[in-house]
Amino acid sequence: MAKILCVMTGASYWTLKDGHRHPTGYWAEEFVAPYTVFTDAGHEVTVATPRGVIPVVDTMSLRPGMAGGEENSLREEAVIEKAEELRHPISLKDVRLDDYDAVYYPGGHGPMEDLSVDPDSGALLREALVSGKPLGVVCHAPAAFLATRDANGDTPFAHYRVTGFCNEEEAGVGFADKAKWLLEDELKKLPTDYSRGPAWESYTVADRNLITGQNPASSGPLAKELVRALSS
Repeated sequence: MAKILCVMTGASYWTLKDGHRHPTGYWAEEFVAPYTVFTDAGHEVTVATPRGVIPVVDTMSLRPGMAGGEENSLREEAVIEKAEELRHPISLKDVRLDDYDAVYYPGGHGPMEDLSVDPDSGALLREALVSGKPLGVVCHAPAAFLATRDANGDTPFAHYRVTGFCNEEEAGVGFADKAKWLLEDELKKLPTDYSRGPAWESYTVADRNLITGQNPASSGPLAKELVRALSS
């Protein structure tokens, strides 16, 4: 059995460029699908958030139209309801990477608000990348890479092959012209070697121990890749 650290947003809103606080949190599928893969494989999951706040699910992600139908929506809601790990997160500042075998970051718009500027998350990501332990980051969660930059703007993620929620997908959910910044643009500026697949289809990229996924549909396949990396 491996121990997997799931680093989640603690944000309940995302501040848009006009100052409006859009209600958000983590995206249901991006927690549920990997959590199910990890626990079905017999692995233990620990949730960590900034300041140890209980993570909030983005209610939009549980709408049948977003979850792939009412049956999927009810299933995701049931998993979230039963996942006690969500009710007892630890604080990111208390995380010791040595206690875990892998690290996973789910998305949702929440990471754009807090993990993109969180120094504890940034330090953990830098340590995880160097450690060689499997590191999975999906959808909007690569926003957390922005917090790994040092005073000179340098990051160890520079020139890694990565993916993440693309501008076309952001436009598709109506936020491309409302956001302060777009994830695809910022990942390219880091700079990373960003690539993407077709909008809304599963697309993952592996580079050394880093595995990134483009969107919610990529979260389950990414989790399976991470589990395979643990057993290799």
